[in-house]
Amino acid sequence: QVQLVESGGGLVQPGGSLRLSCAASGFSFTSYWMYWVRQAPGKGLEWISFINGGGDITYYEDSLKDRFTVSRDDAKNTLYLQMNSLKPEDTALYFCVRDVQGRNDLWGQGTQVTVSS
Repeated sequence: QVQLVESGGGLVQPGGSLRLSCAASGFSFTSYWMYWVRQAPGKGLEWISFINGGGDITYYEDSLKDRFTVSRDDAKNTLYLQMNSLKPEDTALYFCVRDVQGRNDLWGQGTQVTVSS
């Protein structure tokens, strides 16, 4: 079955850290660029990071590049997002997304991150 399954979200205090994981199955994970996308309550989708198939090209939204790190382990078919120094405004549902030539064609179900004291 072709799917993406996120995990690792939860409730964390401001300043804390979380590592999100996205387990891919049913397709050749190493061949695809992968995105992290988030949606805060009452807001639209925000594309926050991507990584290429080789893992040597990454992108971050400007406001996040000093706190978030995207990586992948192709042997484990898993995408990661390390999030440090979390802020209340990072509260959102986080999705991993597969990219096919500019189309986001496969989405996970999302994992909730809540940053609150």
